[in-house]
Amino acid sequence: MHTHPDDYIKPELMACCGAREITDGNIVIVGTGFPTMSANIAKYTNAPNATLMQESGVYDARPVRPALSVGDPCLNPGAAMIGGLVDVMGMFLQSGWVDVGFLSGSQVDKFGNINTTVIGDYEKPTSRLPGSGGANPIGSLAKKILIIALHDKRRLSERVDFITTPGYIDGPGSREKRGLPAGTGPGVIITNKAVLRFDDDTKEAYLATYHPDSSVDEVVSLTPWDLKVSDDVHETEPPREEELRVVREILDPFGMIKIYEGRGYV
Repeated sequence: MHTHPDDYIKPELMACCGAREITDGNIVIVGTGFPTMSANIAKYTNAPNATLMQESGVYDARPVRPALSVGDPCLNPGAAMIGGLVDVMGMFLQSGWVDVGFLSGSQVDKFGNINTTVIGDYEKPTSRLPGSGGANPIGSLAKKILIIALHDKRRLSERVDFITTPGYIDGPGSREKRGLPAGTGPGVIITNKAVLRFDDDTKEAYLATYHPDSSVDEVVSLTPWDLKVSDDVHETEPPREEELRVVREILDPFGMIKIYEGRGYV
């Protein structure tokens, strides 16, 4: 039985929540930051046979420190393959081999659609964003998407201003109507306040668990749609002792994850 240390920070909790979504044997596309941390926690705990790849083309990376970008040279030593973008997006994603993809965005809506293109009207935006990168093919073709987001009414919205990466688009059957593989789509939104999952029937995100320093009422008040609450809603399990040991002693001994506190993940 693991103990529940009470000296963790919110980014560590979020990384652990992501790790628990990975099943042993999964092939996982990860970016830097939370995704890499989550995936590597999983490899040291609940999913030792998971295989990690970066969209830059590194397959089965085994970095000895947190990567600073998907092209960080620390990803290369010991990797099974160092390919390119076409290898990942074509050979793996389009062939249906990828089980899990991690994504985030400037806006995420109740159907798990992600916006990284514009805020406001496309023709006259109030802010123009970086665009898709590999997010659209990952969100379109990976079997399960894990979304990381800040929980406020700027980042979450009832409808995104622009769908860069499709979630369930506008409800049940929408992905399939547009030719995306059946059975794919968002599985969870992990925020700094809660874990949201998606209803099988409506495809809307609902509240599954709230983090220890939050509450159902707070999460509902910070969500800009009529957030449904699970009948089984409960507090998110804090980081386990072994998960924290892996983060602090193996994956991130210099505490690089703390930078996320400065970015609002508190």
